[in-house]
Amino acid sequence: MPEGVRVLQLPENAGIPAGRNRGAELVAGDYVFFLDDDASLPSPTFLLDAVALLRREGDVGLLQPRVVDPSGVASPRRWIPRLRKGDPAESSDVFSVWEGATLLPRDVFDACGGWGEPYFYAHEGIELAWRVWAQGRRVRYAGDLVAHHPAIDPARHAEYHRLNARNRVWLAKRNLPWPLVPVYVGSWTAVQVLRWATTPRRLGAWFGGWAEGWRTSPGGRRSMGWATVARMARSGRPPVI
Repeated sequence: MPEGVRVLQLPENAGIPAGRNRGAELVAGDYVFFLDDDASLPSPTFLLDAVALLRREGDVGLLQPRVVDPSGVASPRRWIPRLRKGDPAESSDVFSVWEGATLLPRDVFDACGGWGEPYFYAHEGIELAWRVWAQGRRVRYAGDLVAHHPAIDPARHAEYHRLNARNRVWLAKRNLPWPLVPVYVGSWTAVQVLRWATTPRRLGAWFGGWAEGWRTSPGGRRSMGWATVARMARSGRPPVI
């Protein structure tokens, strides 16, 4: 590794969120930046530009760049974390993030409690974004900043469908006022049934995780207030879908 780079090797696979948290515990500074091992930054001034954006817009507590496959393959629309995808180069406030390249002020990250370790994989970026909004901050998708990442199907992970569903239920149970928990889970259940109605094997694995999410407790509940729910709704996306 280059000089000045510290390597941390964990004794076992604790999951993606826990791995990020262990690394964050070893560094100091006003900002913390997370970059997945299969992502890269094409611009040498990326961090300078991203920090300048956070300083310019003082109420932004979490930043995700536009994600591009460097080979020229069309980038998945899921990398644009908003309902109306539109132009990938257009910046906007968002309510979830693609976790592979994210920047936060250190005090905001610490106030969020870090990444949600119980998830292991999937949806921890939604929770982080929600907890930033709950601090009275905004989450920003910066279409003018670029990170590179290969366009790979997330379903390549054997546990993808189960964890996708389990974590969707856990996300609601950890973060939403109780009356909204069944609304949020119900809306996403409808979405998945419509998406995968012709692939019963996927749907079967998904519902296995769905049942696990209701049956088990992830702990760490920190419900957002109704004022945060209202603010998110006014900003374009209430936390029910």
